[in-house]
Order: sequence, then C-alpha cells, then structure tokens
Amino acid sequence: MILADKIMNLRKKNGWSQEELAEKMQVSRQAVSKWEGAQTVPDLEKILALSKLFDVTTDYLLKDEIEDEEFTDDTDRVSVKRVSLALANEFLEWRMRAAKRIAAATFLCIVAVIPLLLFSAAAEVPEYSVSENLAAGAGLVILLVLVAAAVAIFTSCSFKNTPFEFIDKEPFETEYGVDGMVKEKQKAYRTVYVKYNMIATCLCILSPIPLFIGMVTEKEFFMVVMLTITLLLAGIGVVFFILAGVPWESMQKLLKEGDYTLRNQKKSRIKGTVSTVYWVSATAVYLGWSFWTNFWKNTWIVWPIAGILFAGVMCLCNLFIDQDKEN
Repeated sequence: MILADKIMNLRKKNGWSQEELAEKMQVSRQAVSKWEGAQTVPDLEKILALSKLFDVTTDYLLKDEIEDEEFTDDTDRVSVKRVSLALANEFLEWRMRAAKRIAAATFLCIVAVIPLLLFSAAAEVPEYSVSENLAAGAGLVILLVLVAAAVAIFTSCSFKNTPFEFIDKEPFETEYGVDGMVKEKQKAYRTVYVKYNMIATCLCILSPIPLFIGMVTEKEFFMVVMLTITLLLAGIGVVFFILAGVPWESMQKLLKEGDYTLRNQKKSRIKGTVSTVYWVSATAVYLGWSFWTNFWKNTWIVWPIAGILFAGVMCLCNLFIDQDKEN
C-alpha cells in the first residue's frame, strides 16, 4: 500500500474531511488532495507530523510493503477503547432520554421545599386552622417523598448509563464515520440548543419578580406564595438548561470539544468535585439551621446567598487551576 492510500485511510478512519486534516497539518486542502492522489509526496517534516497526528510509525507511512498499521505505542493503543458508529448513536439516543429524566429529577428537588413553605406560612394564618406541628410534619413528609423520587430517578439514570461510563472516565477513540455523524447531529440540534438556553436564561432572570412583588405587601402568606412562584420559574429555567445541555455535552464528549478536550477534562473534574462539596455543604447548613431554629420560613435565604457565592467559588477554582497549569 502506497503512502497516498495510507494517508487517505487514516484520515477516513478518524472521521476527518480533507479540510479538517489540512487544518490540523497547517496546509491547504489542495495539498492534502495531492498527497492522497499521489501527485505529490509530503516532505520529511510533514511525514513526522502525520506520524504524530495519526499515532503511527514513520516506517508504516514510508514503506509500501508494510500493510498493517504500526502504532507508535502498541501497549497504550490496546488499552484505548473504540466507539463504533452504532455505539455512538446508542449513546446519543440514551442521553436524549436521560436529559428528560435528569431535568424532572432536578425539578423535583427544587420544588420539594414548596409544600413546606406553604404549610408553614398557612400555620401563621388563623383562618386556615393549621397547627405548626401539622404544617412542619406534612411539609417534611412531602419534601422527603419528592427528594426520594428524585434520587430514584438519578440512580436509575446512573445504572442505565453504566455501558457508556468509559466515555466520561477513560481515553477513547472514535471509529470511521462517528465524527461526521455527530457533527451532523450537532448541527441539526444547534437551533434547539440556542432556543432552550434563551428560554432558560430569561426564566431565571425574571424569576425574582414575583418575590419582589410579594415583598411589597405586608401579608406574609402572600409573600410566601410569590416565593413559591419564584422557585417554580427558576425550576423550569433549570429544566430547560438541562434539556439543552445534556445532549449537547454528550456530542461534545464524542467530538472531544469544549470542556471535553484533553486539556479541559482535568479542569472539569476538579470543578465538579468542588461543586459537589459546595452544594452538599450548603444543604447541610440549610437543614442544620432550619432544624435548630425551627424557623423554616426564613432559612430559605441560604439558597440565593449560596447561588451568588457559588459564582465566586467557581471563579476562584478556575484561577487556582490556571495558576497550577502555568507552574
């Protein structure tokens, strides 16, 4: 097999067009076309670059008698899993379904506190004849039921995602045709992704308006009702963020783009760990303060404060990660 055929086969195996290979090699598309048409031969510098790019030996590229690919590190190559076209399609279809389930579970977690807020506020209104013990008990029962349902959904999604865990946790390669297929799906999905993110952003920005309206009146029950509407709007906004983000991030994982490039994967794992610890701590503070003081109608303030501080925590996290890379 001559060099021209080897370059063409390796390019197609990686799912790249001639334009994409040209961009990676920093040459024109016409140059790649001439290489594959056996009209010209890459110089030594380009041969070395092709060897590094395709992870094959220069002997394999230059010696026509070598038909089978010789990788630069066979030990590492064997351990790398490959994503076939069928597996990639299955993964993307599952993540589309999982996005709806994750969004529903997250929404349940956000609204779980609403019954507790309403019951607690109703207990302060004599006309409703709701005792404080009944309000707290009923509110907590509903909260725990909704959170349990959300956890069940998250757990189910986690188990069903098991066959695809290596895409998140291990190095992998995509077989011929996968990149092209994913890019087509990404192109078709882009309009939905942008629309959902716009809706989510608008809902989150507008969500405090009912709370501001409730603060104008001196009626505490009305203010709590407005607060629940704020939570509902914010929850719906989060749902749209998840519906947009999960499929999009799944495509980026397969293409190794955005946060899923090799350079950014370590950064994402660190941020994920920090985020988990942060919100677990915020939840512990909220529950501890609420149970200690039994002042549930005011302890909700923990969440907006935690949300504001979270942005600062993530900025500091990015700063420390970037400094570590420079050092």
